[in-house]
Amino acid sequence: MMSIEERAQLLAAAEPVDLVRLAERCLDRYGKPQLLLAPETGLVMLQVREPVRRERFHLGEVVVTRAEVHLGGHRGWSMRLGRDRLAALAAAMCDAVANAGGPLADEVDELCRRTRDTLSTVEAETWADLVATSVAFEELD
Repeated sequence: MMSIEERAQLLAAAEPVDLVRLAERCLDRYGKPQLLLAPETGLVMLQVREPVRRERFHLGEVVVTRAEVHLGGHRGWSMRLGRDRLAALAAAMCDAVANAGGPLADEVDELCRRTRDTLSTVEAETWADLVATSVAFEELD
């Protein structure tokens, strides 16, 4: 079972088309959500960790859209990079359904698993491209 944090991260990275499609199914099953926080766009500080000393630093601000709903008796929340309000709302709805644990919760988990697999594949391909650019040094005696 994935943690709440992991699910939020994967819903934030899921393809918008897949999120909206699943959110429409959630609408059919649970009805219209109560908006606790209508999708709003703003800026958040992006914090990263440098790879050598593992120290965190602020890289800069990024545009995000967040939303919060009450659906199926549970709250759902999302924050996604960019200005896609519909995808942020859909992700919040999916989060609420996953929190409810109802019939569509398995489909939310499946969407998250597919997203994780896609992200892993992209990361592996990126590293494979980077390995080809590495330089090996030899020491002469």
